[in-house]
Amino acid sequence: MNHPALIALAALALTGCSQSPDQKAEGPPAPARPAPTPAPSAVEKVALLASLPAPWNEADLENGRRAFARCRSCHTITEGGPNMTGPNLYGIFGRQAGTHPGFNYSTAMKEADFVWDGARLDDWLENPRTFLQGNKMSFAGIPDPTDRRDVVAFLKVETGYAPSGA
Repeated sequence: MNHPALIALAALALTGCSQSPDQKAEGPPAPARPAPTPAPSAVEKVALLASLPAPWNEADLENGRRAFARCRSCHTITEGGPNMTGPNLYGIFGRQAGTHPGFNYSTAMKEADFVWDGARLDDWLENPRTFLQGNKMSFAGIPDPTDRRDVVAFLKVETGYAPSGA
């Protein structure tokens, strides 16, 4: 067996597979993933809250944050955040019900014919089971109207909501 010939053949094969540092890979570059929208500052949150229509412009954001804590076990609210037991809620306002990408909605929610707004979310949060029969959400609801108002306002401020005309 001729070992020098095998070594030369292996070297030649490896040389054919390599690129010199100044050669560029062919094909389009991988698309850059857009950077998430930065979270609003405290000043921006106050301004956004003030720009909301009544009754949400009178909400207590800190109470909304505390009341939303019971929702965090199933929902995320950051842009690009994961779906969990419930869908990610970033961008919920103005979105057709049952359409967040990658979430496995119930048939009832997929067939729901409404767009989320503050009033719909307030009604939903009062008692999700009776709001839309056949949905998968097992949450009993938020009976206190002030807590619901504050949660809706908190979500408007934290989930990329832009008032009309903005």
